[in-house]
Amino acid sequence: MNQNHCYVDLHVLQPLPPSCVNRDDTGSPKTATYGGTTRARVSSQAWKHAMRLMFKELFSKEDLAQRTKLPQDLVCEKIAALDSSLNGKKLAKEALKNAGIKIDEKKEQTDALLFISHAQAAALAKLAVEHANNPEQDDKIYKEACKTALNENPSFEIALFGRMVASDPSLNYDAAAQVAHSISTHTVHNEYDYFTAVDDRAGDDTAGAAHLDTTEFNSSTLYRYATVNVTELQKSLGEMTPEVVADFAKAFFLSMPTGKQNSFANRTLPDLAYITVRTDQPVNLVGAFENPVKAGGDGYGLASEKRLVEYAQKTYRQFVAEPVASYGIGGNEPLQQLVGADHVLKLDDLLAQLKDELASQQTEIEETE
Repeated sequence: MNQNHCYVDLHVLQPLPPSCVNRDDTGSPKTATYGGTTRARVSSQAWKHAMRLMFKELFSKEDLAQRTKLPQDLVCEKIAALDSSLNGKKLAKEALKNAGIKIDEKKEQTDALLFISHAQAAALAKLAVEHANNPEQDDKIYKEACKTALNENPSFEIALFGRMVASDPSLNYDAAAQVAHSISTHTVHNEYDYFTAVDDRAGDDTAGAAHLDTTEFNSSTLYRYATVNVTELQKSLGEMTPEVVADFAKAFFLSMPTGKQNSFANRTLPDLAYITVRTDQPVNLVGAFENPVKAGGDGYGLASEKRLVEYAQKTYRQFVAEPVASYGIGGNEPLQQLVGADHVLKLDDLLAQLKDELASQQTEIEETE
C-alpha cells in the first residue's frame, strides 16, 4: 500500500420526503437512468453550492473565496480600505490585468467566472496601492508580483474545489475534493402537486382561485459520495489540512440544496454516514445500488444500508484493501459490523477522531518523503 497518499471517502444515505431540491430546465426534479431504471438525482454542483454557503458559518471571511465576473469590485473594496483617496477601480483592473485576468472594457466584467479568494484580492490591493504610491517601481516586477499574489493564498474553497482560468492556465488549481451526483438507491416516479391560491382581497361573491399551477416532485433515499485527496490538499494548506477536511465533511453531512424548500420543508439529515481513510485510492460504492433496492416493510433505508455494507465488504475482499481507518454515524447493525461498534460515533466525536487520524497520516507521509 502506498503510504505517500491519503484519501478520505464520505458515504451517506439520506432520506428525502416529497421535494424538488434540484430542478432541470423544465422545472422537473433532476433524474438519471442507472441500472436501467429512473433514479432521483441531485447534481454535485447543487450540493457543492449548499456546502459553500455552510462554509460561511465554519470559516472566517478571509479564508473563503468568491466566484464572480466582477473581481475588480472585490479588489477595489480592498484598495478603498487601504487608501480611499486612490482610484480603486482603475488600480484594481490594472492589478488583475497584470495577474493575467482580462476585464472587458464594454461589459465591465471578465468573460468567465473567476474564483478568487479574499486573501488574494487583499494581496493584489496591497500591491496596487504600493505601486500607485511608488510610480517608479519596475513594471515587470509589479506584474510578476501580481501574478504571484493571484496564485498564492488560494483559500480553502479554491484548494478544495479547484480553479480553471482558460486565458492563463498557470493560474489553475487542481481540485483536491470530488463530489458525486447523488442518486436514489431505488427507482422513482415523479408526481405532481396541483395547487391553487386565492386572492385575499377578493369579494365574497368571487368564485374560484386567483392562481393555479402544478409542481413536480419526488421522494427518495439518496446515496451521496464525496472524496478528498488529503495529500493534494496538504500541498496548499499545510498543517491546516486535517481541520479543513473535518469541516468539509461536516458541511457535506449537514448542508442541503434550497430548491423549493419553502414549498416542501425537506430539510433532512443523513440516516447513515460511513467515512473511510484510505492510502491506496478513492472508492465510490454506488455500485451497491446498480440493482435498485426494493421497498419492504422497513422502507428503503435499512435495505439500502445492508446493500451498502455488503457491497463494501465484497469490494474490500476482491479489489482493494480495507481502509486504514473507518467510522460511522447512525445506521443499524450492518454498519456496526462494518466499522465496529466503538467506531459508530456522534458527529463531533467522529470529526475529532478524523482530525487525529489525518494528523497521524500527515506525519507518516512526511517521514517517508
